[in-house]
Amino acid sequence: MKNIDFSPELAVSHLNGEVWEKVNRLHIKKAICEFAHELLISPELQYKEGETGHYVLRTDHGAVEYRFEARKLHLDHWSIDEESIRKFDNGDEVSLDSLKFVTEFRESLGIPVEMLPTYMEEITSTLYGAAFMHTKEQLNAVELVEAGYQDIEHAMMAGHPCFVANNGRIGFDASDYRAFAPEACAPVKLIWVAGHKSRATYAGIEKLPYETLMAQELGRETVDKFNAILDEKGLDKSEYYFIPVHPWQWFNKLAHIFATDIADGKLVCLGYASDEYLAQQSIRTFYNISDPEKHYTKTALSILNMGFMRGLSPYYMSSTPAIMEWITELLGDDAYLRQKGFTMLGEVASIGYRNHYYEELGRSLAYNKMLSALWRESPATVLQPGQKLMTMAALLHIDVNGNALVPELIRASGLEADAWLAQYIDCYMSPLLHCFYAYDMVFMPHGENLILILENNVPVKVIMKDITEEVAILSPDVALPEKVKRLYASTPDDIRLLSIFTDVFDCFFRFLSAILVEQAQYDEERFWKLVAQCIQNYQDAHPDLSDKFEQYDLFAPEFTRSCLNRLQLRNNQQMVDLANPSNNLQFFGTLKNPVAAYQPVRTEVV
Repeated sequence: MKNIDFSPELAVSHLNGEVWEKVNRLHIKKAICEFAHELLISPELQYKEGETGHYVLRTDHGAVEYRFEARKLHLDHWSIDEESIRKFDNGDEVSLDSLKFVTEFRESLGIPVEMLPTYMEEITSTLYGAAFMHTKEQLNAVELVEAGYQDIEHAMMAGHPCFVANNGRIGFDASDYRAFAPEACAPVKLIWVAGHKSRATYAGIEKLPYETLMAQELGRETVDKFNAILDEKGLDKSEYYFIPVHPWQWFNKLAHIFATDIADGKLVCLGYASDEYLAQQSIRTFYNISDPEKHYTKTALSILNMGFMRGLSPYYMSSTPAIMEWITELLGDDAYLRQKGFTMLGEVASIGYRNHYYEELGRSLAYNKMLSALWRESPATVLQPGQKLMTMAALLHIDVNGNALVPELIRASGLEADAWLAQYIDCYMSPLLHCFYAYDMVFMPHGENLILILENNVPVKVIMKDITEEVAILSPDVALPEKVKRLYASTPDDIRLLSIFTDVFDCFFRFLSAILVEQAQYDEERFWKLVAQCIQNYQDAHPDLSDKFEQYDLFAPEFTRSCLNRLQLRNNQQMVDLANPSNNLQFFGTLKNPVAAYQPVRTEVV
């Protein structure tokens, strides 16, 4: 039962020629930018007018070409004027079409023939969602400055900045989209099931046993109601765990794939609980709007989105709280991280349910990741008076009118841009540097995984989330307890720093600096000088780590170009083997390091 009224006409009400042309133009701008950045395509410079170049991009077969104006920025970033993009077929101007763009460059992109239709479906779905967001009534950039956390979360339009097909959600139908997509902002009630302990495993941090979690999340009345359902069926309630389930997952996967367990009473449907949630940008994570201080709830969701089936492994879930406790103990007493206000949202409890039929076929199979849940602390619990929350993805947000949020935030703060940016970079990057150099630990610090705490519209702290599935320990010398050993990722020395160079510089700062150049007339060199100053400040504060600074040199002249779209184009069903991610990376050439010019001159002490 979906939470919205629906009609066939509503499914396509946001699709019309004008908006379709707009989202195709914006999407082709992104495709040219990112495919050229990864050297999959090669626009040719015709001539320059000042800093602006006039380019032509010829397709694989030559009869079709694209012409546009762009500036080349650091990190081979293409700052393209979308209004300048024109397409010609045998000399005649024709309309822009993202799907045709993909097929026109299919040889250059190198996508396997058998995967091309699914990739094109993901492109279409991405455009469908973009059209919805461009027709939906929402707050503009100025209004978002004063908006609440969830209003900002649901106003985000762009998805992952690097991936061209970043909003596929293959599996959702048109009504699912309006019921469950984050941008639809429709309240959702979760379905709960009872899983027999012969199949289900609960794990929680020491202070959160199962009964305590259920009392907090469901309340005594609902717990009693669910227990009564088990009693009525003649089942021993002490032998079951309650598990929250995404409504789509229940109706589309669990009800039939787990039919034997349901018939045998190993899995019992308990119905909806009363709390309402909003889906977050990560789509399978829910924020409780009935009680914001309750935990985030993350559920398995077997849709294909951006290179992965979005399930949850019951085997990973069993060690999640132990990993969280270990990381918290390791970092919790670190004076530098405390000084920076670095906070992690604890992943405090989990339940995983195993399907014995599919388990014997291999634990990595998507069918074995269909029924698990994770509870994560809510950021609402760490706020102090005068503070507010904002997803870091918002710093890359551009509204439907083409206006960026970050210049409005800086303006509202009353600070000069340099001061605002220096404060933000310090909050965000300094803790990541410390975890890398002091602990050989890396996170996945993209915009959706970071929450900013702001005071007077200035970032003062960052909160890291999505910890245990994406954190990694790079050194084999770090002593890891048994349940934590899966964090170790065997990584060659020469690519370890890509956790900063790729994830921070290339996948976030590249886009932020471009927005500042395009919309705030901010000098690009000033931005990268602030980044370099943050690195230098960190190194000056930690002379005991000087050997590691030399071994892993953030001021190196260049670094390996790690290509995310090449990963997705190679295999859009599963981009990376999460058990050994470094073996799957796609490298192509190098990028010039924008902070290399600011290498500090160090004098040796004799």
